[in-house]
Amino acid sequence: DHEAVEPFVHAVPLAYVQFDAHDRYAGSTSYEMATLFRLFLLKECHGWDHETALVEYLTKHPDLWDQFDLESVPDQSTLWRSWHHRFTTELQDTVETAARTILIKAQNAGVSVPRKPERQSRRYDTEDTESDPSDQTVLEQAETVTEQVSRVGFPAFSLDRGEGCEIHENAYWDLQTYLGLRENLAVNEGARSFIHESNRERTPLGHAHRGHVRDLSVTQIREMYRQAVSRLLDRVADTEEFFRAGIVAIDITEDDPFTGNRTGHEDEIIGTKEKTNEYAYQWATVQLVGNAVPIVLDARPVQKGDTRKEIVEDLLDSAEAAVHVDNVLMDREFDSQHILEMLSQRGLSYVVPKRMQTSEKAQAKRLFKKGKDRYETDRKLHLGDNEWHSTTLIYRRKENSEHTDHRQYSVFMTNRNSGLLTEYGYRWEIESGYKSIKRFMGATTSKNFGLRFFYFAFACLLYSIWRAVDLLVQVELTGEYEHSPIVTADNTLTLLKKETGIG
Repeated sequence: DHEAVEPFVHAVPLAYVQFDAHDRYAGSTSYEMATLFRLFLLKECHGWDHETALVEYLTKHPDLWDQFDLESVPDQSTLWRSWHHRFTTELQDTVETAARTILIKAQNAGVSVPRKPERQSRRYDTEDTESDPSDQTVLEQAETVTEQVSRVGFPAFSLDRGEGCEIHENAYWDLQTYLGLRENLAVNEGARSFIHESNRERTPLGHAHRGHVRDLSVTQIREMYRQAVSRLLDRVADTEEFFRAGIVAIDITEDDPFTGNRTGHEDEIIGTKEKTNEYAYQWATVQLVGNAVPIVLDARPVQKGDTRKEIVEDLLDSAEAAVHVDNVLMDREFDSQHILEMLSQRGLSYVVPKRMQTSEKAQAKRLFKKGKDRYETDRKLHLGDNEWHSTTLIYRRKENSEHTDHRQYSVFMTNRNSGLLTEYGYRWEIESGYKSIKRFMGATTSKNFGLRFFYFAFACLLYSIWRAVDLLVQVELTGEYEHSPIVTADNTLTLLKKETGIG
């Protein structure tokens, strides 16, 4: 049993491996093939693209030299030549396959891993043209799929405009998509540009677009969003690679700091999560993460007085109506024992980091003194009266921490086995998703709460459409789904504006 990847790399049995057939050097060399094999295995486990990172790591960790039978650290050029000129292609493939196997096995055993294992080789194979479709092929397939998906998602959105309107309702969604294509583009300026780029005879003016969106309530926007996502899920569920089950992450994000006068809007423009003197609109989402296509299942505003428990319950109601939820991942702002008890009562497992109080800090200090990297203990959290919530606390030392004391440790809570802790790394996907979503939002200075939320919710839909299109294109062209997109967000939005009537 090992508690880290490095000891396993050192312990890989190579005594009976015949390296001669894969050694393209004939003369004497400074380093044995078995030693180089272990070094490149270590490099691949960490996911480093260049030999320099391996050299720097070994230099900083002289304790590893004995494990790898090194009297000195090889320089970058020696390692580069060994990999590119000494190792055969078959041996390179073996290193990469072995590294992925180690990472997967370590993850499943609850051992901390340097990176999430990929499902296919990271090395580009120039001979494998079938599994690497050209950019033109991807774009052509994306155009077909985008047309299908836009017909599925957008009809769920509607405006209450009455009878006899000359401008087609889709023109409003075209304009909103157009705003998402341009960074910091407000609706008035966008509507003027939209006239020239659209092939529609009539397009909405900025004030008309803004007025109709303002008439939508938060409740209406949320209902339309859930209908659109439901239709989107139905479409991707046609593929064997998508399952209506998995891990979800819940989090809260915030708009850019609000710098205007918030008088009369104090319940909507609330403080930032960092507890600064700034104010911002806040939105909460629940998103599929892990191996699933990262679709945002629901979104809601966060207002003054909303408890974290109410937010989580609300979003989980939507998520569980759409998919089968197994596990829930959340940040430490959701570490309330009442939230954890609610999740357990719903039959859900969770992983949530815990804010360190006096007892956790004391335990971390003891672990630091003993030099232990990991520690588990059961804990009962008081719910009130004579009721308790049972959880497991897992202390884990952070790799490459900036601290030199007990602050190297993080504490996580889970109601399942500690192997579930490895899944917490998936939570970063909701954070990276927010970056794209905010890029898809039109710019506005309006303090109308419904309009602000609509801009965010529509951006969530555009993001979800992009990831759904990417899934369908990958399956069509390669027969499988890799989490890293092959269709870019810009391509998808450009195709969306084309399919919905722009340009």
